[in-house]
Formats: sequence, structure tokens, C-alpha cells
Amino acid sequence: MEGMVLAFFVPALVFIGLVLPIWVVMHYKSKQSAQSALSDDERQDLSTLILQAEQMVSRINTLEAILDSETPGWRDRMQAENYIKTRTD
Repeated sequence: MEGMVLAFFVPALVFIGLVLPIWVVMHYKSKQSAQSALSDDERQDLSTLILQAEQMVSRINTLEAILDSETPGWRDRMQAENYIKTRTD
């Protein structure tokens, strides 16, 4: 009788002590990696945002080119104004 109890509890303790924690951790890691993948709607939103950012960069470059031609030295003045603002704040 004592041998049967020992034969049952030793594998049960090994399972609870080693296998079960590893199993639970791996389960939740796989759940997390499955949720971290982007859905189709999120991918479409991301590509739309990337396109808008590229358009904004193009517009900013155009505006800076216009400012460079119409107001030479505007960058130096902006840097000086920002420097003064940060020193007084």
C-alpha cells in the first residue's frame, strides 16, 4: 500500500513542481505572441500612417525650401530663439 502511494505522489510532485510551471509559462508566452501580431486592419492603418508621414516630410521639405529662398538665415534665427527660450525657462 505504501508503495502505491509513493508511486502516485512522486510523479505528481514532479509534474506539479517542474512540468506544470513550465507548461503555464509557455502557454502564456504563446498567447502573448499570438496577440502581438498585427491584424489586417492594423496593418492597413499603419501603412496609411506611413504614407501620411512621408507626405508630411515632403511638404516640410518644400516649405523649408521656400523659406530658404524667401528668408535667408531663418534657421539661424529659429535656433537662436529656441536657445533663448530654453535658457529663460
